[in-house]
Amino acid sequence: QVQLVESGGGLVQAGGSLRLSCAVSGRTFSSYGMGWFRQAPGKEREFVAAIGWSEDSTVYTDSVKGRFTISRDDAKKMVYLQMNSLKPEDTAVYYCAADIHAMVVAPTRKTAYDYWGQGTQVTVSS
Repeated sequence: QVQLVESGGGLVQAGGSLRLSCAVSGRTFSSYGMGWFRQAPGKEREFVAAIGWSEDSTVYTDSVKGRFTISRDDAKKMVYLQMNSLKPEDTAVYYCAADIHAMVVAPTRKTAYDYWGQGTQVTVSS
């Protein structure tokens, strides 16, 4: 069983920054593909960013490219999402997810992920 716990959400003004963290249990964390997704009220959960086995294998949705950075620390079993230049449309509950069957590149489809965290609220005021 793999457990994920997100932290770091909060209220921030437009243009500000937040860093989300995700603590992951699991003996073979270094082989997991990891993703961040978000869900705004009344909308479907959508892909934000993913990272595979190495820091070079990252992928982002177009709306966050150049503003968000996903990273991982295998020694600490942590995944991070650095969010800069935040916009009101970034407001959502952010979820961390683990794909324990991932290859080098982590998937963007939410159905490919096996385990999810409980989510952390990010609110960006205008």
